[in-house]
Amino acid sequence: MSVEGEKRSYGLEDLRNIWKTYSRKKSFRYGLPFIIFMIGGSFGLREWTQIRYQFSKVKGISKEEAEKMGLHKEKNVTLEGAYEDIQKLDIDNWENKRGPRPWEQNETQKKN
Repeated sequence: MSVEGEKRSYGLEDLRNIWKTYSRKKSFRYGLPFIIFMIGGSFGLREWTQIRYQFSKVKGISKEEAEKMGLHKEKNVTLEGAYEDIQKLDIDNWENKRGPRPWEQNETQKKN
């Protein structure tokens, strides 16, 4: 006795049968994950692009303001300055130190 307008409730066995029929179809096995990936990807990309526009409005500070805050930029390093620093180093007197090997014990390394 079926009454019109009455909703059918699905039991556990009915849900298993529905799952078996749909899980055999290629469109369900391959198409549905693809669609979910595409829709989820669009939401993910929205978050990534929002970060881009959120931080594009951030302005930098001038050198004077940075010095007032106590931030000091390092001096500019030129090629000539780096060459002079290297010339000051003593490269004739050096000692080769062997690094540790994974198969050696720590005691043998301490003796050297």
